[in-house]
Amino acid sequence: MKNKKDEAAGLFSNMINMAFLVGIKLDDESRDDAEYSVLELERLVETMGIETVGTEIFPVRKRNAALFIGKGNSEEIKQLAENYKADCIIFDHDLTPAQQRNWEAYTNICVLDRQEVIIDIFAGRAQTREAKLQVELAKLEYKLPRIKSAWSHLSRQKGGNKGTRDAGEKQIELDKRIVVARIAKLKKELEKVRNSRTNMRKQRVQIPLPTCSIIGYTNAGKSSLLNNLAKADIFAEDKLFATLDPTTKSVKLGNGTELLMTDTVGFIQKLPHNLVDAFKSTLEETLFADFLLILIDISDPWFELHIQTTENVINEIGAGDTRKLYVFNKIDAISCEELAEIKETYPDFSYISAKSGVGIAELKTTLENTLAESYENETFCFNYNQQKELIEIKKEGIIENEEYTEDGIVLKASVPKRIIGKYKDLIKK
Repeated sequence: MKNKKDEAAGLFSNMINMAFLVGIKLDDESRDDAEYSVLELERLVETMGIETVGTEIFPVRKRNAALFIGKGNSEEIKQLAENYKADCIIFDHDLTPAQQRNWEAYTNICVLDRQEVIIDIFAGRAQTREAKLQVELAKLEYKLPRIKSAWSHLSRQKGGNKGTRDAGEKQIELDKRIVVARIAKLKKELEKVRNSRTNMRKQRVQIPLPTCSIIGYTNAGKSSLLNNLAKADIFAEDKLFATLDPTTKSVKLGNGTELLMTDTVGFIQKLPHNLVDAFKSTLEETLFADFLLILIDISDPWFELHIQTTENVINEIGAGDTRKLYVFNKIDAISCEELAEIKETYPDFSYISAKSGVGIAELKTTLENTLAESYENETFCFNYNQQKELIEIKKEGIIENEEYTEDGIVLKASVPKRIIGKYKDLIKK
């Protein structure tokens, strides 16, 4: 169980054990989308170690400034939370700081929104320095406009002189200055870390090797797949956001080609914008990949929505034009009949079980073919002083023939299309 301190949960510091979840259906949303979003929130809450004692979805046509939801539904939510003996209400939507304070005053129990739940989970999962900095930044940006509620108990404590501000107001201003200063420092530290990541990426390009980013919904099995392909031991667990930090490993394919594969942070619906921004450097790995491997959990009944969410994020970060390879994972978790039906709908997708290894050999062949489609067969002519260029071509390409002549070295090789321009002057006319 999580002990939600004032910093994360507003006015209350009691242990949260049981939560009542409030789903929201806006006019531009379908009932199915609202239901799935609440199911996803329930999994997020479970990841926090909190039991869900009840859920209810409420339609919202006009947003109430004070409570987001109208008076009648607000009274029903309060009553349901009391009936379920919940010690927390969690909204599947972002609340303004004022709305959150009003709800806590109205119900006298802790009130959280979806954004705070996700930030809390990210905070518990961050391992590397970069991830910890990113999460702290997101947490402080969330906390800054909510500082007022932390000192509302001082609102009646007036200063000794007429016209002076009360103690709560002074403390609020002091806290805000501290938080603003910390946010500025975190942004500077993150910029240094991102510069370091850029330098590491440049070094990888100089190696150089083809690259692939594994992306997809959280808990689709990205780390498990990379473990299987690279014979690695990356932490993998059946939980949402089990890993947040990108990990790059070398994968050797059957034709001798070496591929650098990166496991990226998982996607989710309604990911808070400040977390999208905070993890932008992590997601930037996808922008520099030769192609993307989109991994989908076939056992999840909402997998089509997962595909759409993933593609939306890909487009949002500017990687929409990158070549994509779609792979269904966890095929051993559904029936043969279900699998056959899905294969009819998605005949061009790959089908695997990263856990058992089923389909991995076929996937490697697909990876080889995908790389082959981005290669060209060329004949290069090097003089004997161009050893550096020769070595680079050998590292990048698949060598078919190498011949030593009086004038130099003639090399027939299949090389990535992306580097043809770099060596066009060496191509035999």
